[in-house]
Order: sequence, then C-alpha cells, then structure tokens
Amino acid sequence: MTPPDDADGSTGAWVGLFSGGKDSAWAVYRALERGLPVEWLLTVHPTGDSYMYHVPETRLTALVAESIGIPLIDVEPDSFDAESAADSSTQGNDELEPLEAALADLADDLEGDGGLAGVTAGAVESEFQTSRIEAMCERLECDLFAPLWREDPRELAESMLEAGFEIVIVQVAAAGLDESWLGRTLDYDALEELEALNEEYGVHILGEGGEFETLVMDGPHMDRRLDLEYETEWEGTRGRIRVSEARLE
Repeated sequence: MTPPDDADGSTGAWVGLFSGGKDSAWAVYRALERGLPVEWLLTVHPTGDSYMYHVPETRLTALVAESIGIPLIDVEPDSFDAESAADSSTQGNDELEPLEAALADLADDLEGDGGLAGVTAGAVESEFQTSRIEAMCERLECDLFAPLWREDPRELAESMLEAGFEIVIVQVAAAGLDESWLGRTLDYDALEELEALNEEYGVHILGEGGEFETLVMDGPHMDRRLDLEYETEWEGTRGRIRVSEARLE
C-alpha cells in the first residue's frame, strides 16, 4: 500500500487526496516528510451525506492548499444521495467515479512528465474506503501511500499533536458528543475524553466511523495559520459549525 523505500528515485507526480481534515492532512505531511513529490492536492466536494468523503467545510481546502503551497484540484460531483442508494457498496462505487475520472485526466496531462506516480490517503481502518482507493490505484497504475493504515489511533493522534498540528472539531454525530465539542480543539484532554467515550459508546478516537470530523488550522507543513469565524448548528443528536468568514493569518 506504500511506495518503495527509495522514494527519491520515484518518477512522476503525487496527488494528495485532501479534505482539510486531520487524517488526509497527516498523510500529505508524512508524504512530504518522506520526500515524495506531492505536486497536487485534490478535494472532492460532496453536496450531501457521503460514504466515501469528508463533507463539512471542504471549501476551506483552497486556503489550506495556499498555505501549504501546493495547487488544488476541485472535483464537483453530482449530488450523492446516500439515503436512497440501493446499497452502500453501489453508492461507494458511484462516489469514486468522479475522483477516478479527475485523476485519470491528470495522469493524461502528466504523461510527458513521468505520469501519475501515486496518491496519498488518510484511511485508518475503513476497508470500505481503502479497498476502493486501492482498486482505483491499480486501474490507474499508480501507488498508494496510506501512512495511517492500521496504526494505533491514540498513537496517531499524539503524533499529530507532537508534530504541531492544530486540529478543530467541525462536526459531531455520535452518542456522547454534544454541542460543546463543536469548535473544540483536539488536544490531550480531548483525547482522554474520547478514550472514555470509546469505552462507553464505542466512539472511535479518530472519528473513523464518522463520529466527528475535523479541520487542521495549522501545522508544520503550513506557512500561515487558518483563522475562522463561525456559528454552530445543533440538531439534537448531531451538529456542525458553519463558517461565515475564513482567512489566512
């Protein structure tokens, strides 16, 4: 699932599958640390609930990409109606199509410059997502770099904090996560509480099951910190922030 150790000898461009959340940001950061030539970031912007993609506030990736200094490709798919899908497997395959089409177009454009070498992904435990991305990479004949895959969630979270990632929770949808978590910084105290919620309710410490979504405000891979103004929306059992203004400091 990861490229050869001699990354410096690889040819072609890498693309970071990027939502602005902590997991995809960590995958891009680790790829850059490793010396992989990540020349593009790519964000899919779902218009509704999605089985495959991070949904809230994906428009902010344009500012984050500017801070990182890597060009961004925006993918605007048709509306995903997860609730009316015949089954989740079919829906997942349908959702993958616009991503694969965008990467195939990019691979064609890069053909004279070494082609598409690989993509980065932030999957931790989701076979549903990872199996589809792996199959896509096989069809595109490129590598997949997934540095979070099957790693210990608590150790991953601590590694992000130790590296200097500033992570904010932008959406919650799980028992034990109330409105007070919206806009909260994911720090060591929050990790302790998430471990307790994991024991009581089964909440994944990294939100891998969609229990919560995050946004990386700052990190060692970013030149400027993201600053937000927002309001919170709470619907009784789930909620999110709605950003009214965003800027780079």
